[in-house]
Amino acid sequence: MTYVITESCIGTKDASCTEVCPVDCIHPTPDEDGYDQADQLYIDPEECIDCDACAESCPVDAIFSEDQVPDDLQSYIQKNAAHYA
Repeated sequence: MTYVITESCIGTKDASCTEVCPVDCIHPTPDEDGYDQADQLYIDPEECIDCDACAESCPVDAIFSEDQVPDDLQSYIQKNAAHYA
């Protein structure tokens, strides 16, 4: 299981999640190339250790455990994975 960033992140990109992630699996970070161009942040499903730190820190409630992503946001599971493909 992994965590997924969904629609509420679009345009917000608060980046609190990047600061608390113990394995640095959320990209792009504010200091990386492509941050300004990205619509949202993405969690690498191969690197995520399911610690929940990102979800707890997100001020817009955009992050869900993959098995708890609301039905209307299910497309974000593939969107996050595709970012790292």
